[in-house]
Amino acid sequence: MSADLAGASTDCLDGPHVRPWLVIATLGLTQIIGYGTLYYSFSILAPAMARDFGWPTEWIFGALSGALLIGGLAAPWAGRWIDRYGAGRIMTVGSLAAATALVACALAPVGIAFVPALIAIEIASTLVQYGAAFALLVQQQPHTAQRSIVHLTLIAGFASTIFWPVTTALHNILSWQQVYLVFAAMNLFICLPIHAWLSRPNGPPDEAGKADATAPIAAIDGSLPLAARPRGFILLAIGFALQSFVGSAILVHMLPLLGALGLGVAGVMVGTLFGPAQVASRFINMMFGKNLSQLRLAMISAALLPASAVLLLLTAPSVPGALAFAVLFGMGNGLYSIVSGVLPLALFGSSGYGARQGQLMSVRLIVSSAAPFAFALLMENIGVSWALTITAILGSGALLAFMGIARLYRKPQAG
Repeated sequence: MSADLAGASTDCLDGPHVRPWLVIATLGLTQIIGYGTLYYSFSILAPAMARDFGWPTEWIFGALSGALLIGGLAAPWAGRWIDRYGAGRIMTVGSLAAATALVACALAPVGIAFVPALIAIEIASTLVQYGAAFALLVQQQPHTAQRSIVHLTLIAGFASTIFWPVTTALHNILSWQQVYLVFAAMNLFICLPIHAWLSRPNGPPDEAGKADATAPIAAIDGSLPLAARPRGFILLAIGFALQSFVGSAILVHMLPLLGALGLGVAGVMVGTLFGPAQVASRFINMMFGKNLSQLRLAMISAALLPASAVLLLLTAPSVPGALAFAVLFGMGNGLYSIVSGVLPLALFGSSGYGARQGQLMSVRLIVSSAAPFAFALLMENIGVSWALTITAILGSGALLAFMGIARLYRKPQAG
Protein backbone atom coordinates (compact mmCIF):
# COMPACT_ATOMS: atom_id res chain seq x y z
CA MET A 1 0.00 0.00 0.00
CA SER A 2 1.31 3.50 -0.82
CA ALA A 3 2.10 5.80 2.06
CA ASP A 4 -0.54 8.31 0.97
CA LEU A 5 -3.35 5.78 0.78
CA ALA A 6 -2.19 4.15 3.95
CA GLY A 7 -2.51 7.49 5.71
CA ALA A 8 -5.94 8.16 4.23
CA SER A 9 -7.18 4.69 5.13
CA THR A 10 -5.76 4.76 8.64
CA ASP A 11 -7.60 8.04 9.21
CA CYS A 12 -10.81 6.08 8.81
CA LEU A 13 -10.16 3.90 11.83
CA ASP A 14 -10.35 6.02 14.92
CA GLY A 15 -14.00 6.93 15.27
CA PRO A 16 -17.51 5.50 15.38
CA HIS A 17 -18.47 2.70 13.04
CA VAL A 18 -20.89 3.73 10.28
CA ARG A 19 -23.22 1.18 8.74
CA PRO A 20 -22.30 0.62 5.06
CA TRP A 21 -25.89 1.02 3.82
CA LEU A 22 -26.09 4.43 5.50
CA VAL A 23 -22.85 5.53 3.87
CA ILE A 24 -24.13 4.46 0.45
CA ALA A 25 -27.55 6.06 0.94
CA THR A 26 -26.23 9.43 2.08
CA LEU A 27 -23.46 9.42 -0.51
CA GLY A 28 -26.07 8.58 -3.15
CA LEU A 29 -28.06 11.66 -2.10
CA THR A 30 -25.03 13.91 -2.51
CA GLN A 31 -24.30 12.37 -5.92
CA ILE A 32 -27.86 13.08 -7.09
CA ILE A 33 -27.52 16.69 -5.93
CA GLY A 34 -23.98 17.00 -7.27
CA TYR A 35 -24.76 15.74 -10.76
CA GLY A 36 -28.17 17.41 -10.83
CA THR A 37 -27.03 20.89 -9.82
CA LEU A 38 -23.59 20.95 -11.44
CA TYR A 39 -24.25 19.06 -14.69
CA TYR A 40 -27.79 18.09 -15.70
CA SER A 41 -29.35 21.49 -14.96
CA PHE A 42 -27.06 23.33 -17.37
CA SER A 43 -28.77 22.35 -20.63
CA ILE A 44 -32.13 23.60 -19.32
CA LEU A 45 -30.77 26.93 -18.07
CA ALA A 46 -28.34 27.58 -20.95
CA PRO A 47 -30.81 29.40 -23.27
CA ALA A 48 -31.69 31.88 -20.52
CA MET A 49 -28.00 32.36 -19.73
CA ALA A 50 -27.28 33.10 -23.39
CA ARG A 51 -30.17 35.56 -23.59
CA ASP A 52 -29.07 37.47 -20.47
CA PHE A 53 -25.45 37.71 -21.62
CA GLY A 54 -26.38 38.51 -25.21
CA TRP A 55 -24.50 35.47 -26.49
CA PRO A 56 -25.52 32.81 -29.01
CA THR A 57 -26.48 29.61 -27.21
CA GLU A 58 -23.57 27.88 -28.94
CA TRP A 59 -21.16 30.15 -27.08
CA ILE A 60 -22.61 29.07 -23.74
CA PHE A 61 -22.12 25.40 -24.63
CA GLY A 62 -18.67 26.25 -25.95
CA ALA A 63 -17.85 27.75 -22.55
CA LEU A 64 -19.06 24.52 -20.93
CA SER A 65 -16.80 22.45 -23.20
CA GLY A 66 -13.81 24.62 -22.25
CA ALA A 67 -14.70 24.34 -18.57
CA LEU A 68 -14.99 20.54 -18.86
CA LEU A 69 -11.57 20.46 -20.51
CA ILE A 70 -9.97 22.42 -17.69
CA GLY A 71 -11.80 20.27 -15.14
CA GLY A 72 -10.30 17.23 -16.83
CA LEU A 73 -6.82 18.68 -16.61
CA ALA A 74 -7.34 19.30 -12.88
CA ALA A 75 -8.61 15.76 -12.17
CA PRO A 76 -5.16 14.14 -11.62
CA TRP A 77 -4.38 16.67 -8.87
CA ALA A 78 -7.76 15.95 -7.29
CA GLY A 79 -6.96 12.23 -7.31
CA ARG A 80 -3.64 12.76 -5.56
CA TRP A 81 -5.29 14.96 -2.93
CA ILE A 82 -7.88 12.24 -2.33
CA ASP A 83 -5.14 9.68 -1.71
CA ARG A 84 -3.22 12.04 0.53
CA TYR A 85 -5.96 13.63 2.63
CA GLY A 86 -8.86 11.18 2.30
CA ALA A 87 -11.85 11.35 -0.04
CA GLY A 88 -14.29 12.55 2.63
CA ARG A 89 -12.24 15.65 3.44
CA ILE A 90 -11.75 16.49 -0.23
CA MET A 91 -15.49 16.08 -0.90
CA THR A 92 -16.25 18.41 2.02
CA VAL A 93 -14.00 21.07 0.51
CA GLY A 94 -15.53 20.31 -2.90
CA SER A 95 -19.07 20.97 -1.63
CA LEU A 96 -17.99 24.37 -0.34
CA ALA A 97 -16.23 25.09 -3.64
CA ALA A 98 -19.31 23.99 -5.62
CA ALA A 99 -21.61 26.26 -3.62
CA THR A 100 -19.23 29.19 -4.00
CA ALA A 101 -18.87 28.64 -7.74
CA LEU A 102 -22.65 28.44 -8.24
CA VAL A 103 -23.05 31.73 -6.37
CA ALA A 104 -20.31 33.29 -8.51
CA CYS A 105 -22.12 32.16 -11.67
CA ALA A 106 -25.41 33.57 -10.41
CA LEU A 107 -23.85 36.93 -9.56
CA ALA A 108 -21.77 37.26 -12.74
CA PRO A 109 -22.73 40.60 -14.34
CA VAL A 110 -21.41 39.73 -17.82
CA GLY A 111 -20.44 36.63 -19.76
CA ILE A 112 -16.71 37.23 -19.31
CA ALA A 113 -17.18 36.96 -15.54
CA PHE A 114 -19.44 33.94 -15.93
CA VAL A 115 -16.82 31.81 -17.71
CA PRO A 116 -14.26 31.56 -14.85
CA ALA A 117 -17.09 30.78 -12.43
CA LEU A 118 -18.22 27.99 -14.77
CA ILE A 119 -14.65 26.67 -14.83
CA ALA A 120 -14.70 26.69 -11.02
CA ILE A 121 -17.89 24.58 -11.13
CA GLU A 122 -16.22 21.93 -13.29
CA ILE A 123 -13.13 21.83 -11.07
CA ALA A 124 -15.35 21.48 -8.00
CA SER A 125 -17.21 18.67 -9.77
CA THR A 126 -14.06 16.56 -9.85
CA LEU A 127 -13.95 16.85 -6.04
CA VAL A 128 -17.53 15.73 -5.33
CA GLN A 129 -18.77 13.43 -8.09
CA TYR A 130 -18.15 9.77 -8.92
CA GLY A 131 -14.35 9.80 -8.91
CA ALA A 132 -14.21 11.05 -5.33
CA ALA A 133 -17.25 9.05 -4.17
CA PHE A 134 -15.82 5.78 -5.48
CA ALA A 135 -12.51 6.53 -3.76
CA LEU A 136 -14.31 7.14 -0.46
CA LEU A 137 -15.93 3.71 -0.67
CA VAL A 138 -12.59 2.10 -1.52
CA GLN A 139 -10.78 3.86 1.32
CA GLN A 140 -13.40 2.88 3.91
CA GLN A 141 -14.02 -0.74 2.93
CA PRO A 142 -11.88 -1.89 -0.02
CA HIS A 143 -13.08 -5.51 0.12
CA THR A 144 -16.73 -4.57 -0.33
CA ALA A 145 -16.15 -1.50 -2.50
CA GLN A 146 -17.09 -3.16 -5.79
CA ARG A 147 -20.56 -4.05 -4.51
CA SER A 148 -20.92 -0.64 -2.85
CA ILE A 149 -20.06 1.14 -6.10
CA VAL A 150 -22.81 -0.78 -7.90
CA HIS A 151 -25.33 0.21 -5.22
CA LEU A 152 -24.18 3.84 -5.34
CA THR A 153 -24.55 4.12 -9.11
CA LEU A 154 -28.02 2.61 -8.83
CA ILE A 155 -29.08 5.47 -6.55
CA ALA A 156 -27.21 8.22 -8.38
CA GLY A 157 -28.68 7.07 -11.70
CA PHE A 158 -31.82 8.99 -10.80
CA ALA A 159 -30.01 12.35 -10.94
CA SER A 160 -31.23 13.25 -14.43
CA THR A 161 -34.70 11.81 -13.80
CA ILE A 162 -35.06 14.02 -10.73
CA PHE A 163 -33.21 17.20 -11.68
CA TRP A 164 -34.42 17.75 -15.23
CA PRO A 165 -38.02 18.25 -14.04
CA VAL A 166 -36.92 19.95 -10.80
CA THR A 167 -34.80 22.45 -12.71
CA THR A 168 -37.61 23.06 -15.20
CA ALA A 169 -40.15 23.62 -12.42
CA LEU A 170 -37.86 26.01 -10.56
CA HIS A 171 -37.04 27.89 -13.75
CA ASN A 172 -40.75 28.41 -14.39
CA ILE A 173 -40.94 30.61 -11.28
CA LEU A 174 -37.32 31.75 -10.81
CA SER A 175 -34.59 33.24 -12.98
CA TRP A 176 -31.63 31.02 -13.80
CA GLN A 177 -29.56 33.07 -11.33
CA GLN A 178 -32.04 32.34 -8.53
CA VAL A 179 -32.11 28.66 -9.48
CA TYR A 180 -28.32 28.57 -9.14
CA LEU A 181 -28.58 30.19 -5.71
CA VAL A 182 -31.04 27.46 -4.65
CA PHE A 183 -28.60 24.85 -5.96
CA ALA A 184 -25.74 26.50 -4.09
CA ALA A 185 -27.76 26.21 -0.88
CA MET A 186 -28.30 22.49 -1.57
CA ASN A 187 -24.56 21.91 -1.90
CA LEU A 188 -23.81 23.99 1.19
CA PHE A 189 -26.53 22.81 3.57
CA ILE A 190 -27.09 19.21 2.43
CA CYS A 191 -23.97 17.90 0.70
CA LEU A 192 -21.31 19.63 2.81
CA PRO A 193 -22.59 18.32 6.18
CA ILE A 194 -22.95 14.80 4.78
CA HIS A 195 -19.44 14.82 3.33
CA ALA A 196 -18.06 16.24 6.59
CA TRP A 197 -19.80 13.42 8.48
CA LEU A 198 -18.42 10.83 6.05
CA SER A 199 -14.92 12.23 6.49
CA ARG A 200 -14.96 11.31 10.18
CA PRO A 201 -12.83 8.32 11.10
CA ASN A 202 -14.66 5.04 10.67
CA GLY A 203 -13.54 1.56 11.63
CA PRO A 204 -14.88 -1.91 12.43
CA PRO A 205 -16.42 -2.26 15.91
CA ASP A 206 -14.69 -4.38 18.57
CA GLU A 207 -16.39 -6.62 21.12
CA ALA A 208 -17.47 -3.66 23.22
CA GLY A 209 -19.21 -2.06 20.25
CA LYS A 210 -16.60 0.67 19.84
CA ALA A 211 -14.42 1.24 16.83
CA ASP A 212 -11.14 -0.58 16.99
CA ALA A 213 -8.50 2.04 16.32
CA THR A 214 -5.74 -0.50 15.92
CA ALA A 215 -7.36 -2.86 13.39
CA PRO A 216 -5.92 -2.05 9.96
CA ILE A 217 -8.09 -1.90 6.86
CA ALA A 218 -6.37 -4.41 4.59
CA ALA A 219 -5.71 -3.28 1.06
CA ILE A 220 -6.70 -5.49 -1.84
CA ASP A 221 -4.32 -6.28 -4.64
CA GLY A 222 -5.23 -6.16 -8.30
CA SER A 223 -5.46 -9.16 -10.58
CA LEU A 224 -3.00 -7.93 -13.21
CA PRO A 225 0.64 -8.94 -12.70
CA LEU A 226 2.91 -6.03 -11.89
CA ALA A 227 4.81 -6.26 -15.17
CA ALA A 228 1.59 -5.96 -17.19
CA ARG A 229 0.11 -3.03 -15.29
CA PRO A 230 1.64 -0.14 -17.29
CA ARG A 231 0.32 -1.58 -20.56
CA GLY A 232 -2.98 -2.50 -18.90
CA PHE A 233 -3.46 1.05 -17.63
CA ILE A 234 -2.87 2.49 -21.12
CA LEU A 235 -5.40 0.09 -22.63
CA LEU A 236 -7.87 0.93 -19.86
CA ALA A 237 -7.48 4.67 -20.50
CA ILE A 238 -8.00 4.13 -24.24
CA GLY A 239 -11.10 2.02 -23.63
CA PHE A 240 -12.62 4.55 -21.25
CA ALA A 241 -11.77 7.44 -23.59
CA LEU A 242 -13.50 5.81 -26.55
CA GLN A 243 -16.55 4.95 -24.47
CA SER A 244 -16.68 8.54 -23.23
CA PHE A 245 -16.56 9.81 -26.81
CA VAL A 246 -19.49 7.64 -27.90
CA GLY A 247 -21.55 8.35 -24.78
CA SER A 248 -21.01 12.11 -24.77
CA ALA A 249 -21.41 12.58 -28.53
CA ILE A 250 -24.69 10.69 -28.80
CA LEU A 251 -26.20 11.86 -25.51
CA VAL A 252 -25.71 15.58 -26.21
CA HIS A 253 -27.02 15.28 -29.77
CA MET A 254 -29.66 12.60 -29.17
CA LEU A 255 -32.77 14.61 -30.04
CA PRO A 256 -31.27 16.40 -33.09
CA LEU A 257 -29.79 13.06 -34.21
CA LEU A 258 -33.14 11.27 -33.98
CA GLY A 259 -34.84 14.14 -35.77
CA ALA A 260 -32.30 14.07 -38.61
CA LEU A 261 -32.95 10.33 -39.03
CA GLY A 262 -36.64 11.03 -39.62
CA LEU A 263 -38.09 10.25 -36.20
CA GLY A 264 -39.43 13.76 -35.55
CA VAL A 265 -41.50 14.19 -32.38
CA ALA A 266 -41.07 10.49 -31.59
CA GLY A 267 -37.49 11.35 -30.70
CA VAL A 268 -38.64 12.91 -27.43
CA MET A 269 -40.39 9.68 -26.43
CA VAL A 270 -37.30 7.69 -27.39
CA GLY A 271 -35.04 9.97 -25.34
CA THR A 272 -37.09 9.42 -22.18
CA LEU A 273 -36.06 5.74 -22.15
CA PHE A 274 -32.37 6.56 -21.66
CA GLY A 275 -32.51 7.26 -17.91
CA PRO A 276 -34.66 4.26 -16.94
CA ALA A 277 -32.49 1.98 -19.10
CA GLN A 278 -29.38 3.19 -17.23
CA VAL A 279 -30.94 2.38 -13.88
CA ALA A 280 -32.30 -0.95 -15.15
CA SER A 281 -28.86 -2.09 -16.30
CA ARG A 282 -27.37 -1.31 -12.89
CA PHE A 283 -30.20 -3.12 -11.11
CA ILE A 284 -29.84 -6.19 -13.35
CA ASN A 285 -26.11 -6.23 -12.70
CA MET A 286 -26.67 -5.89 -8.96
CA MET A 287 -29.13 -8.79 -8.91
CA PHE A 288 -27.60 -11.20 -11.41
CA GLY A 289 -24.04 -10.09 -12.08
CA LYS A 290 -22.39 -11.31 -8.88
CA ASN A 291 -20.42 -14.03 -10.65
CA LEU A 292 -19.50 -11.85 -13.63
CA SER A 293 -15.90 -10.59 -13.69
CA GLN A 294 -15.47 -6.83 -13.92
CA LEU A 295 -13.50 -7.19 -17.14
CA ARG A 296 -16.35 -9.12 -18.78
CA LEU A 297 -18.77 -6.47 -17.54
CA ALA A 298 -16.57 -3.84 -19.20
CA MET A 299 -16.67 -5.79 -22.46
CA ILE A 300 -20.47 -5.99 -22.33
CA SER A 301 -20.70 -2.25 -21.67
CA ALA A 302 -18.26 -1.49 -24.49
CA ALA A 303 -20.20 -3.72 -26.91
CA LEU A 304 -23.62 -2.23 -26.12
CA LEU A 305 -22.73 1.35 -27.06
CA PRO A 306 -21.61 0.76 -30.68
CA ALA A 307 -24.29 -1.93 -31.07
CA SER A 308 -26.95 0.63 -30.20
CA ALA A 309 -25.56 3.06 -32.79
CA VAL A 310 -25.52 0.37 -35.49
CA LEU A 311 -29.08 -0.66 -34.60
CA LEU A 312 -30.29 2.93 -34.93
CA LEU A 313 -28.48 3.31 -38.24
CA LEU A 314 -30.00 0.14 -39.68
CA THR A 315 -33.57 0.63 -38.48
CA ALA A 316 -34.18 4.43 -38.76
CA PRO A 317 -36.77 5.85 -39.09
CA SER A 318 -38.44 2.89 -37.37
CA VAL A 319 -39.80 3.91 -33.96
CA PRO A 320 -39.43 0.39 -32.45
CA GLY A 321 -35.83 0.33 -33.67
CA ALA A 322 -35.20 3.72 -32.09
CA LEU A 323 -36.74 2.56 -28.82
CA ALA A 324 -34.46 -0.49 -28.84
CA PHE A 325 -31.53 1.85 -29.54
CA ALA A 326 -32.37 3.99 -26.49
CA VAL A 327 -32.59 0.91 -24.26
CA LEU A 328 -29.26 -0.53 -25.46
CA PHE A 329 -27.54 2.85 -25.30
CA GLY A 330 -28.88 3.56 -21.82
CA MET A 331 -27.88 0.12 -20.55
CA GLY A 332 -24.37 0.43 -22.00
CA ASN A 333 -23.93 3.87 -20.48
CA GLY A 334 -25.30 2.70 -17.14
CA LEU A 335 -22.87 -0.22 -16.98
CA TYR A 336 -20.03 2.10 -18.01
CA SER A 337 -20.60 4.16 -14.86
CA ILE A 338 -20.09 1.00 -12.79
CA VAL A 339 -17.11 -0.22 -14.80
CA SER A 340 -15.32 3.12 -14.49
CA GLY A 341 -15.24 2.63 -10.72
CA VAL A 342 -14.81 -1.11 -10.25
CA LEU A 343 -12.52 -2.17 -13.10
CA PRO A 344 -9.49 -0.08 -11.99
CA LEU A 345 -9.95 -1.52 -8.49
CA ALA A 346 -10.17 -5.10 -9.79
CA LEU A 347 -7.15 -4.77 -12.06
CA PHE A 348 -4.80 -2.63 -9.96
CA GLY A 349 -6.03 -2.92 -6.38
CA SER A 350 -6.87 -0.31 -3.77
CA SER A 351 -3.40 1.19 -3.27
CA GLY A 352 -3.23 4.54 -5.09
CA TYR A 353 -6.85 4.20 -6.26
CA GLY A 354 -7.58 7.91 -5.98
CA ALA A 355 -4.63 8.96 -8.11
CA ARG A 356 -5.49 6.40 -10.80
CA GLN A 357 -9.11 7.52 -10.83
CA GLY A 358 -7.94 11.12 -11.23
CA GLN A 359 -5.80 10.20 -14.23
CA LEU A 360 -8.58 8.17 -15.86
CA MET A 361 -11.15 10.86 -15.14
CA SER A 362 -8.88 13.42 -16.76
CA VAL A 363 -8.83 11.43 -20.00
CA ARG A 364 -12.58 10.88 -19.89
CA LEU A 365 -13.44 14.54 -19.23
CA ILE A 366 -11.10 15.84 -21.92
CA VAL A 367 -12.57 13.48 -24.52
CA SER A 368 -16.13 14.16 -23.31
CA SER A 369 -15.59 17.89 -23.70
CA ALA A 370 -14.47 17.52 -27.32
CA ALA A 371 -16.91 14.78 -28.41
CA PRO A 372 -20.08 16.90 -28.92
CA PHE A 373 -18.21 19.42 -31.07
CA ALA A 374 -16.48 16.68 -33.08
CA PHE A 375 -19.76 14.82 -33.65
CA ALA A 376 -21.49 18.04 -34.74
CA LEU A 377 -18.70 18.64 -37.29
CA LEU A 378 -19.08 15.10 -38.61
CA MET A 379 -22.85 15.46 -38.98
CA GLU A 380 -22.50 18.78 -40.76
CA ASN A 381 -19.74 17.76 -43.17
CA ILE A 382 -20.33 14.08 -43.98
CA GLY A 383 -23.92 13.49 -42.87
CA VAL A 384 -25.68 11.84 -39.95
CA SER A 385 -25.29 8.27 -41.18
CA TRP A 386 -21.54 8.50 -41.65
CA ALA A 387 -21.13 10.35 -38.34
CA LEU A 388 -22.97 7.55 -36.57
CA THR A 389 -20.92 4.92 -38.43
CA ILE A 390 -17.61 6.50 -37.40
CA THR A 391 -18.82 6.80 -33.83
CA ALA A 392 -19.76 3.11 -33.79
CA ILE A 393 -16.32 2.17 -35.14
CA LEU A 394 -14.64 4.22 -32.41
CA GLY A 395 -16.86 2.58 -29.82
CA SER A 396 -15.78 -0.83 -31.07
CA GLY A 397 -12.22 0.22 -30.34
CA ALA A 398 -13.11 0.28 -26.63
CA LEU A 399 -14.11 -3.38 -26.83
CA LEU A 400 -10.79 -4.19 -28.51
CA ALA A 401 -8.93 -2.33 -25.74
CA PHE A 402 -10.63 -4.38 -23.04
CA MET A 403 -9.94 -7.56 -24.99
CA GLY A 404 -6.30 -6.47 -25.01
CA ILE A 405 -6.41 -6.25 -21.21
CA ALA A 406 -7.87 -9.76 -21.12
CA ARG A 407 -4.73 -11.00 -22.89
CA LEU A 408 -2.68 -9.57 -20.04
CA TYR A 409 -4.96 -10.96 -17.37
CA ARG A 410 -3.47 -14.01 -15.69
CA LYS A 411 -5.19 -15.95 -12.94
CA PRO A 412 -2.93 -17.13 -10.09
CA GLN A 413 -1.76 -20.68 -10.56
CA ALA A 414 -2.66 -23.29 -7.95
CA GLY A 415 0.07 -24.65 -5.61
